[in-house]
Amino acid sequence: MTTTPDEDLRHAARKRLKNKQDFRNYLFIWLGVSLIVTLVWFFTNPGGYFWPGWVIGGMGIAAFFQALGIWGPGNGPITEDAVDAEVRKMKGDR
Repeated sequence: MTTTPDEDLRHAARKRLKNKQDFRNYLFIWLGVSLIVTLVWFFTNPGGYFWPGWVIGGMGIAAFFQALGIWGPGNGPITEDAVDAEVRKMKGDR
């Protein structure tokens, strides 16, 4: 089944919007987890080693890569010109 370029673009837009929504949800989860582990640290060992930094930092790294997947380089729509150029490369035509 063949789709039109408009349908392909709408599908890509839907997927991108879903990724953005998931990213926003992840940020709220990150905030909540950060708050909980910081409160646990504060009430159990205030002034001691700040171990919640490992949790907060690890989740921050995950957020960075998730954002990179949404807004990073090479995440725009694939154009017909790019497809044609790739086909030429695969055929050995430069």
